Amino acid sequence: MELSAEIIASHFSVTRSAISQHLRVLTAAGLVTVRKERTRRMYSARPEGLAEIRSFLQIFWGTRLQALARESEAKERRIQQ
Repeated sequence: MELSAEIIASHFSVTRSAISQHLRVLTAAGLVTVRKERTRRMYSARPEGLAEIRSFLQIFWGTRLQALARESEAKERRIQQ
C-alpha cells in the first residue's frame, strides 16, 4: 500500500516536515520506497528491509529476554532458600 507523506503525517501529532525527514531517513535505510506522482511522493514499506530489522530484533530481544528469565529464576531460587 502506498501513502503520501500528508496521509502518513495525519496519523501523528508531529509536523509534516518532521514526517518528511523521517521518511527520508527510512528511504535511505532501505526500509521504504518512494515514487513520485505529479507533485506528491508516495511511500510504501519494503518487506525485505523490514524482515532484516525483524530478524535483528528477534536476536537482540531473544538474548535479552533469555538473560532476564535466567536472572528471574536465579532470584526466585535465592528467595526460596
